[in-house]
Amino acid sequence: MNAPANFKAVKPRLLIVEDDEGLQRQLRWAYDDYEVLVASDRNAAIDLLRSAEPAVVTLDLGLPPDPDGVTEGFAALETILTLKPETKVIVASGHGARESALRAIASGAYDFYQKPVDIDQLGLIVRRAFQLHELEDENKRLEEKVGDERTVLGTMVTAAPEMARVARTIERVANTDVSVMLLGASGTGKELLARGVHKASRRRMGGFVAINCAAIPENLLEAELFGYEKGAFTGAIKTTEGKIELAHGGTLFLDEVGDIPLPLQVKLLRFLQERVIERIGGRKPIPVDTRIVCATHQNLEGMIAEGTFREDLYYRLAEIVVRIPSLAERHGDAALLAKHFLQRFAREMNPQVKGFAPGALAAIEHWSWPGNVRELENRLKRAVIMADGKLVTAEDLDLAAPEADALPVNLKAAREAADRQVIRKALAQTDGNISGAAKLLGISRPTLYDLLKQYGLQA
Repeated sequence: MNAPANFKAVKPRLLIVEDDEGLQRQLRWAYDDYEVLVASDRNAAIDLLRSAEPAVVTLDLGLPPDPDGVTEGFAALETILTLKPETKVIVASGHGARESALRAIASGAYDFYQKPVDIDQLGLIVRRAFQLHELEDENKRLEEKVGDERTVLGTMVTAAPEMARVARTIERVANTDVSVMLLGASGTGKELLARGVHKASRRRMGGFVAINCAAIPENLLEAELFGYEKGAFTGAIKTTEGKIELAHGGTLFLDEVGDIPLPLQVKLLRFLQERVIERIGGRKPIPVDTRIVCATHQNLEGMIAEGTFREDLYYRLAEIVVRIPSLAERHGDAALLAKHFLQRFAREMNPQVKGFAPGALAAIEHWSWPGNVRELENRLKRAVIMADGKLVTAEDLDLAAPEADALPVNLKAAREAADRQVIRKALAQTDGNISGAAKLLGISRPTLYDLLKQYGLQA
C-alpha cells in the first residue's frame, strides 16, 4: 500500500553546533537523511535542544566568545548532558586536539571527530550515534512496559544476548513441570528468574514460596520444609504446614540448595520421587503437587565428589540447568540497569534526582561489579538517597570515574568498543537474529558476520 502523496516521513533531528558558516552549509548539505538544525553559539544550541530535542549533536568545542579555546564548548557539552543525558554528543577535536577530545569523552560525549572534517567519516559516526540512541530508547520503552506477566523477557531489564538466551530457555521450560536448577554467583538475580518460571507457567495462579536454605539453622530447616504436628517437639503447640505443603499447586524456590544437610537430602529426595511428605511427628503421608525450582552458587558436582551432596538428589533437582552470567559478563547491562534503578528509587525516595552526571555512567561501565546486580542496586539506592542535586555523580556511587589514560588509545579502539556495544544491543533486540540485527545496524549480513568473527562475539 503506497503512502498518500502528501505524506512526509519524519526525519531524525541532528543539531550541528558550529560557528563557521561555510562548514554549516557543507554539513547541512551532506546530511539530507536528517532534519538538520544549526546553532552558532552555546545559547542558540541550548534553545534548540529544549525546543527540538535532537537525538544527536555535533559540537565544535571552539565557540564564540572563545573560538580559539574550549571553555564555551565544554560548557555547552555539560549543559546538554545535564538537560538531556541520553543525547549523543559528537565533539570536534580541532582545538586542543586529542587531549580535549579525551576529556570530552570522559565528560560524557559519545565520540569525537577531527578537523578538517572528513564528511564520510563523520557521517558514519553520526549514523552509529542515531542507531545507538534508537536502541537505548527502545530499551527504555521495554523497561517501562508492565505487560504480560507470563513473559520473562517482559519483566527483565537486559540488552545482553547472554541473558536473552537465559530468558528464552526459562520461557520454554516454564509450562512443563520439570525441576529447574539456576546456577550463578550471588546477586545475579536467581530469585527473579525463579519467579519468572512461576509466572510463565500454568501454576501462576498458585503460590510462589521461597526459602533460603543457608539462612535457617539445620535443626529448624526440616520443620520449615516439611512442617510438624502438634506436640512433635517442645514448643510445637499447633500443627503447622511446611513450605513444601504451602506451595501446593504452585512453585517452591529452594535458594542455596547446596546448604541442605545430608540427612534432610534423603527426605527431600523421597518427596521428589513419590510426591508425598510426612510432617515431623506425623504418620500419615500427605500428597503434595509442588514444583521445585532451586538455585545455588556452589559447585554441586564437586560436592557430590566429596560426598556432601547426593548425586541422585542432584539429578532430580537438575532436570533443566540454567547458568546465569555475572553482571561483568553482560556487556552494556550495567548502565541499562543503573538507569532502571535510578528511575525507580528516585520515584520512591528522592524525586529531585533526574539522571546521571557526566562521568557517572562511564564509572558504572568501568566497574567490575563483584557483587553483581545486587551490588549495583544497593549502590544506586544509596546514591539516590544521598544525591545533593538533580544528577547522581560517580562520587555518590562511591565509584572512581575512569582516568583519561584508561580510555582507548586511539579513535579506532574507541570505535571498536562502540561497535561491540551496538552490535550486542542489536542482537538482543532481535533475539539473536542475524538478518534483523544487520537491518537495525544498516549493514549487510556478511558484514555483520565478519564483525562478529572479528570481535569474537556470538549471535
